[in-house]
Amino acid sequence: MQKTVHIIGAGISGLSAAVRLANGGYRVFVHEATQQAGGRCRSYFDAATNLTIDNGNHLLLSGNRHALSYARAIGTEAGLVGPARAQFPFVDLASGRRWQLDLGDSRLPLWVFDETRRVPDTSLRDYLALAPLAWAGTGALVGNTIPCKGTLYDRLVQPLLLAALNVDPPEGSAGLAGAIVRETLLAGGQACRPLIARDGLSSVLIEPAVKLLQEGGHSVRFSHELRALGMSGGRITELDFGNGDKVALGADDAVVLAVPPRAAAALLPGLKTPTKFRAIVNAHFRVDPPRDAAPILGVVGGLVEWLFAFPQRLSVTISNGDRLVDMPREELALAIWQDICEALGVSGDLPPWQIVRERRATFEATPEQNALRPGPATAQKNLFLAGDWTATGLPATIEGSVRSGDRAADLVLARR
Repeated sequence: MQKTVHIIGAGISGLSAAVRLANGGYRVFVHEATQQAGGRCRSYFDAATNLTIDNGNHLLLSGNRHALSYARAIGTEAGLVGPARAQFPFVDLASGRRWQLDLGDSRLPLWVFDETRRVPDTSLRDYLALAPLAWAGTGALVGNTIPCKGTLYDRLVQPLLLAALNVDPPEGSAGLAGAIVRETLLAGGQACRPLIARDGLSSVLIEPAVKLLQEGGHSVRFSHELRALGMSGGRITELDFGNGDKVALGADDAVVLAVPPRAAAALLPGLKTPTKFRAIVNAHFRVDPPRDAAPILGVVGGLVEWLFAFPQRLSVTISNGDRLVDMPREELALAIWQDICEALGVSGDLPPWQIVRERRATFEATPEQNALRPGPATAQKNLFLAGDWTATGLPATIEGSVRSGDRAADLVLARR
C-alpha cells in the first residue's frame, strides 16, 4: 500500500518537500490555507501598473544548489536567467561613482587579487579582514566580528549582508552572515552568477510544481486551513480542518508542517519559534527600462538598495524596511523614483507604480532570534517542520526555504 504524506502549506518549503516526496514514491496531499500557492514568493496581476508583478524581488545565485535542484525537478531551471559571468554593477548616488564587481567564473575567490575586478579603492588586506566571518559562531554579532566601516564595507559588505540578513548588519548574527559569505564570495564566481525569474516567481517556481503534483495524481487543495492536530502515542493521528472535516492518519503516514512560525506555534503549543520580524519594501514602476540598463544594479548612498530591470518594469528592493512601512505611499513612491532616475541617468514624471510592504517578511536575523529556530524533527515521530524560519543555517532566503523542505522530506523518506 502506498504511503501518504500530508504537506501543510504550499509555500516554497512545502512545495519543495511535496515534489521530493512525490518523486520518492509517496502519495502527497498538499493543504493550503489561502487561495493560492507561493506564500511570500508569488506573482499576481496588479491593476495599478496593469502588469503581473512579484510580491518581492527575489534574487537567486548559481550556487544555490537546493533551489536550482528544485527548479530542475519541476522543469523550469531555464526560467532562471542571468548574465554569463558573476558581474554586479554598482552606483554610488552620493558621489556619482560607478563600478562593476567582477567575480569571474572560478571556483575560488581569485577576483580579490585583481584590483580591476574588485571594489574600487580596496586592497587585499580589506578582504582578509572579513575572514573571521567565515568561522564565526551564530551567537556572535557581525559588528563584533568584522570592522563595519570603510570603503569595502560601504560598497559591498553592507549591501550584501543587509539584503541577506534583513537587519542592519552590525546587529546581525555573524554565523548566518558567515554562511552567506562562505556560499557566495568565498565560493568564487561560479557560485555567484545572479539569476532572476524574469517571467515571474509564480510561473517559474510555483505553478509548475503545483501542475507537476496534480498531473502525478497528487492533491493540492486551497482554502483548506488546518485547525488542529490530533496526537496519540507520540505521533500525529488526525488532521482537523474544522466543520467536521477530519483526516485520520495511518501508522506509516507522515505530516510536514510548512506554515509561518505563528501558525506553527498555534498548532504545536510549546514550539519554540522566532518572535521578531523585519519588513521589506518593494516598489514597481511601469516603464520601459533604458536599453543599457543592467538586469540588477546595486545602489549605494540612497534609499534604494537593489534595482531590477524587467520587461516594461523597473522594480526595487529596500531591506530592513520597518522605518518605511507607515510612510505615505505616494511620498515613498516619489522618493524611490528620484533614486531610480539618478541611478539610471533618466528623467520623467512618476509612472504608474505599486508599493508592496511585507511587514513580516523575514525573521529578525539576530543571534537571539536565530537561537529560537527549531530543527525539522519534533516530539511527534511522524511530524516534521519546514520553512525559512526553521534552523537551516541560512537567513530567510529562497535557498533556505527549499533546503528546509528538502530536509523535512528526507526525514520522512528515512522513516522507511
